[in-house]
Amino acid sequence: MSLSNLKPAAGSRKDRKRRGRGPGSGLGKTAGRGHKGQLAGSGYSRKRGFEGGQMPLARRLPKRGVNNIFRTEYVVVNLENLNRIEAEKVGPEEMLQAGLLKNAKDRVKVLGEGDILSAKVVQAHKFSKSAVQKIEAKGGQAVTIGKE
Repeated sequence: MSLSNLKPAAGSRKDRKRRGRGPGSGLGKTAGRGHKGQLAGSGYSRKRGFEGGQMPLARRLPKRGVNNIFRTEYVVVNLENLNRIEAEKVGPEEMLQAGLLKNAKDRVKVLGEGDILSAKVVQAHKFSKSAVQKIEAKGGQAVTIGKE
């Protein structure tokens, strides 16, 4: 037995249907498109979300409120969770390694829930006022990163 002798199991590989190649193929002449009608023409291509004239799902569902596509999303990290990190300087990289963030590109906002136990230099994109007060009360520093 060698690689040159290997063959697929009998009946597992079928030839693809060759449309429009004569009556013997079973899909000759109209190539499975039938006679006339919207789908039979040569230039026809189905539009995304088209449901045969039925009102598409995207238009049937209710829309509510304002959907701001330019909104910046922040991942919220509470002060008490920063105690898991031993380092004195805590930034998004350290939060990622500690499992507080899922993605390195996430923007971080630190909230003042709980207490921070030691003085740390915390780097984040945003801070709540209570978080800044608690960090500075312990002798730490809140550094805002990514200011445009």
